[in-house]
Amino acid sequence: MAEVDPEVAEAIEKEIRRQQNQLQLIAAENYASPAVLEAMGCVMTNKYAEGYPHKRYYGGCEFVDEVEELAIERAKKLFKCEHVNVQPHSGSQANMAVYFTVLNPGDTILGMDLSHGGHLTHGHPASFSGKYFKAEHYQDSRETERLDYDEIRKKALEVKPKLIVCGASAYPRIIDFKAFREIADEVGALLMADIAHIAGLVVAGVHPSPIPYADFVTTTTHKTLRGPRGAIVMCKEEWAEKLDKTIFPGIQGGPFMHIIAAKAVCFKEAMTQEWRKMQYQTVKNAQTIANEMERYGWRVVSGGTDNHLLLVDVFEKEITGKEAESLLGEAGITLNKNTIPFDTQKPAVASGIRIGTPCVTNRGMKEEEMKEIAGFIHSVLSAPKDVELRRGIKTKVLELCRRFPVY
Repeated sequence: MAEVDPEVAEAIEKEIRRQQNQLQLIAAENYASPAVLEAMGCVMTNKYAEGYPHKRYYGGCEFVDEVEELAIERAKKLFKCEHVNVQPHSGSQANMAVYFTVLNPGDTILGMDLSHGGHLTHGHPASFSGKYFKAEHYQDSRETERLDYDEIRKKALEVKPKLIVCGASAYPRIIDFKAFREIADEVGALLMADIAHIAGLVVAGVHPSPIPYADFVTTTTHKTLRGPRGAIVMCKEEWAEKLDKTIFPGIQGGPFMHIIAAKAVCFKEAMTQEWRKMQYQTVKNAQTIANEMERYGWRVVSGGTDNHLLLVDVFEKEITGKEAESLLGEAGITLNKNTIPFDTQKPAVASGIRIGTPCVTNRGMKEEEMKEIAGFIHSVLSAPKDVELRRGIKTKVLELCRRFPVY
């Protein structure tokens, strides 16, 4: 590549150094293993394989069939689900597949408000989910900043959705899937759980599984699962045939067979005890940062976390999320601005930051390092005009990163 396209090669090399030498605290990111990376770059990217194993529209699919079947069987074993489709290219397409399987344009869906921790595809007007369907939303409690299932029930009884969506991209607490199932049954709705963020925690038993309760479960395969960028959809057997037809030929053409190979590798890795221990450590690390930030006087949304992420209200100390993201970036700490429940700022500015621990946990860091990282964050945000301090923190960040190399 350096010979064929030196510009791209140079950009990749710089990205390698960025990932190695900075702290990655974006909750949606992780480091794929060398085995997963190897599969992603394999020759199966050359193969067209429209259709499903043994029912392809092209010849020469015998070996990609083997890989897709491995991915399917491993995912079924891992999640204990009845049926799984491993072809979706992204989490958004996985959610789209479910919607187009069970809904007609104009049907009502009930999902979590984006500004309270939901996702664009849970009915935001900028997304297809808000354009094709009548989207209603539930929010966190103003008092607890947690889901209030009584209020969600009232909302569901009021709007009578055909599909209820549970799951989040910025919610730090346990989600009660059983409670959602009871609400769905009461109003005659189907239930979809989007566990893109917490799938790894679910597999390891750190978070309850939605599989016994939801009609459909979607997840990305990166984030806490630590696999390639992509997604899967799980469902009850009764929906299997219709779901598969929705994905192909409904909304996708040829599957990415190199990515499906990487998914299969990821699922095998997730069956190991070492991998599961990492998920427990991910939660411990997030809780350690939350405790430290509170000790330093910062307000942690909902008072803490039960999973891999936490939200910190920085606007309380007259810093916007956008400013905090930029300041920390200068110190070698990558995270993102994020709205918090009942935010008074626009999403592009935001009152909070989201801190995630999958990447730093993957590097082998534990509680002591999390205390150090919380100290870095506190120091930078407590002195937003101190450029020299940020330079000093960046040096300390580099020293910490060198103690815990990515690969």
